[in-house]
Formats: sequence, C-alpha cells, structure tokens
Amino acid sequence: MQISLKMKCIEDLVQNGERENIEFKEYLTNYHLKENRFQELACQMNHRIIMGKGRAIYVIGVSDDGKLKGIDEEKFNETVEVLRKIADEISAKIKSVERFKVNSGYVGIVEIVKSKAKEHIIVGTAGHVDHGKSTLVGSLITGKPDDGDGLTRIYLDTLKHEIERGLSADLHFAVFGFKDGKPLRMKNPLNKSERAFITENADKLVSFVDTVGHEPWLRTTIRGLLGQKIDYGLLVIASNDGVMRTTREHLGILLAMDLPVIIAITKIDMVSEKRVDEVIGDVSNLLKKVGRVPYIVKDLGDVKKVARMMGRSLIVPIIKTSAVTLEGYDLLQELLLRLPVRTFKGKGFLMYIDRIYRVTGVGTVVSGSVKRGEVEEGEEVYIGPFRDGSFKVVKVQSIEMHYYRVDKAEAGDIVGIAIKGVRYDELRRGMVLTKEEVKAVKEFEADVYIFTHPTRIKRGYEPVIHIETISETVIFKEMEKEYMKAGDRGRVRIAFKYNPQFVYEGQKFIFREGRSKGMGEIIKVY
Repeated sequence: MQISLKMKCIEDLVQNGERENIEFKEYLTNYHLKENRFQELACQMNHRIIMGKGRAIYVIGVSDDGKLKGIDEEKFNETVEVLRKIADEISAKIKSVERFKVNSGYVGIVEIVKSKAKEHIIVGTAGHVDHGKSTLVGSLITGKPDDGDGLTRIYLDTLKHEIERGLSADLHFAVFGFKDGKPLRMKNPLNKSERAFITENADKLVSFVDTVGHEPWLRTTIRGLLGQKIDYGLLVIASNDGVMRTTREHLGILLAMDLPVIIAITKIDMVSEKRVDEVIGDVSNLLKKVGRVPYIVKDLGDVKKVARMMGRSLIVPIIKTSAVTLEGYDLLQELLLRLPVRTFKGKGFLMYIDRIYRVTGVGTVVSGSVKRGEVEEGEEVYIGPFRDGSFKVVKVQSIEMHYYRVDKAEAGDIVGIAIKGVRYDELRRGMVLTKEEVKAVKEFEADVYIFTHPTRIKRGYEPVIHIETISETVIFKEMEKEYMKAGDRGRVRIAFKYNPQFVYEGQKFIFREGRSKGMGEIIKVY
C-alpha cells in the first residue's frame, strides 16, 4: 500500500512536468563528467537548488517528455553517483534516494540539498563611455530612478575628477543582495555600514566590477575584466549611440575570456521604439558574427528560460532598459537572482593582488578576488613573487568583504586581506597570495591570436600583456611563423621583460600595443 502511494506521487510529479526545482533525467554516465557537459550540469543543478530555496528534486528513469521508462540497476546506481559528483562540485549533497520498480527497470527520486551558505556571483560591466554603466548599477542597487543627468552614477563615480567630468576613470565596486528572493536595497551605497549590512544579511550577493568606457583607460577596463574572478559580463549599449568601436572591443574581451554575456540596451526613454529596434538588430547581427545567439528578453517567462541556458555561454540575453523610468530593471533584477554561480576547477587557495593599501591601525592590506580555494583568518600564506622570484610567508590578520568583517574568504569573494610579515613598499599589483609554495615564471609558450595590427609582428615585438591583475611589457622571443598579421594564429615563446610572475598553463590573456591587440592562452611554462 505504501509503495503504491509513493508510485502515485511519482506519477503525479511526472504528470505536472519539470518545474522550478524539479529536473527529469533518464540516466547519466561518466560521459556527463567531461568538462563542458559537467559545467553545464553543475550550473543546471545550482539553478534548480536556488529556485527551490536550497532543495532540488531529480526524477531519474524518466524521459524529458515525462514518460516513465525505467532503467536497470547498473544505470540507476551510475546515475546517482554522477549526481553525487555534480553536487560535490557546487558544495551540495544528496539527502535521500528512493527507488521504485517500473516495467523491467527502476525509476527514482533523488533529493539534493545545499546549506544556507551565500551564493555569490561577480558581474563585470563594460561598454562605451557615457552609455550608462555606472547609472544602471546605481539605479539597480538603490531602486531609485535617475534624473536623466547621471544622478545615480555618483554612487560609483566617487573620485573628484570623475564627478566633475561625468566619466569613470578607475574600477569601482558595488554590491547588490537578495534575501529569500527579494532585493535588499540601499538608500546610500556610499555608506559603508549599509554595504556591510547587505553582505551580512543577503543569501545571494551580486558584486559589480564597474569598468571604464573611455578609450584611453582601456588598460583599466582589461584589468577589471581579467583581474577579478568575473562570472558574467554585462555589456551596456546606449540606444541613442548604438554599437561603437569600444562596444566591439569590450565584447571581444568578454568573449575571449569565455564569459557568458548579458546585454543591456540603455536610454530607451530618449529615442523612438523604431530606433531601439534598429540598435537591437545591429547588436543581434554583431553577436551572430561571433557565434553567439541573441535572445531578446520581454517578460519574466523569458528570464526563466534564459537563466537556465546561460551556463552554455552561447546564449546572450538582451534587455531593454531605462534608468529614468526603471523599465526593464525588474527583468534584469530577476535574471541576476536566477543566474547560477559558475564553478571553477582547482582547490588550492589563490588570489591575484589588484590593490595595495596602508591602513592606519591595521597595516598592509591587499585586495582582489579569490580565484580558487579558501583562506581563513590567522592562517599563514605565501606572497610573491618578488623581483628575485622568491616568495615570503605572511600571516592573514583579518579579512573584509564590502566593509564587513569575515573569518573566511572563498572563491569568487572580493576581499581585502590584512597581512603581517611584509613591507608595503615591497608589494606590487600582479603578485599572488597562495597556500602552496609556487614557482615564479620568466618565460612561457602560448597559442596567440592577433585581433588587429597595422603591419606585421616579428620576433622582438614588445606589447603589454594582461594576465589576471598582471600588466607588464613582454618580449616575443620565438615564433613558429616568420611573422604574424591581423587574423593570424600561432605559437609564440614569450618572456616577461622586468619581473618574474606566477602564471600557469591554461590561463588566457590579452596583449596590446597602441591600437594593436590580440589574445592568447598559455600552453607551457618554463
């Protein structure tokens, strides 16, 4: 009797179809643990758990269309084991497994849960100057409409010359939070106590890295997009200007880093509906040329669909917005709530240093985003490399995230770490904090692609390279081709000109010199 009642529950579950936190899987194998598929399934599971407020239900032995097919015992056990590995990847666990006989096989219900630990994603904004990046973030985190003259931009552009000129000149950080699916707003984002309150009370955090749109500060934009552990790129395009050269450059950087991208069409209150459609058409054509699929988000139903597909990175949602009327902000807000944390391989703690401070009463503080692993207050870590390639041991005195004191920092957190055991003037941007003693690198081999160059690149070429927060002149020492021009790809042996750095195989980078630009991936270190 008990079994038949439970079978009736399964039949009802299947009849109602997949929902927010319910997923159907016929069966899973070790094939699904291959990196790209594994990443997609981890994002999918994380999304289901978020929508289920910490709980997801997987019905296995069932086809996507809800047919109770049943699978044999070997496939059933393998499917549960694959789900267990996916859950481990996102720090979740299988709470229960129920199995029932159907036809000649089994169907089952697997309950997956995750503790109330904070979800934290980092979103990097990009786009042409005066297209509304800072205004969009300012209106989003406060819920306040703009006055049409950059009223909410001042919450991010805080330097004196930024306020006077109305142009961002450095990276700025903002925090947005959700509690039980509802946004936590700030009356005054410049108030450190309010930011700390959001960090403490939110069960999902969205940290914004607001970059610079003015072309002379492209180096700063690249530092922001490469140097922080960005999960998603938010490309802002004003409907009055449309797609600009900087728009194309920033999109190229985001895609070169394999980042899922969201596009916000801003200032739709300033132009006609026809003009907005023209800009969306131009953006859609641009995306198709680089192998991405534009998806115009019109309502909350579209948000639900696109959030599930974002992990695949080919889908690019486009949202029409106005900071003056707040049109489209509900859709963007809902998308941010639903976006899953992207998982990153690697367990050992690693943080590239972006900024260095000398704080009265605290001492030396280094800040950046934790690339992988975790670190706790009181632990000893290595810092370096110094000019001779060495590393020193320092002690973590304290950790802060958005002005809120925490005892531990994890992958994806943007933090300031007070350290003891090294002088302020010994440090530089691009150094790393790590728990393992790693080796500095002077030369490496890379697969390089040239975006733009007016003539030809030969041995001895000296561009500036950007890897994480590293920004340094390098020398192209050896090339597999005699020369390279725009559109060419090839292997190059590259040497840092001044300082040894910590880099490793698989890292991607951007290099530039004047208007010449290219990208690459490290394939061997020496």
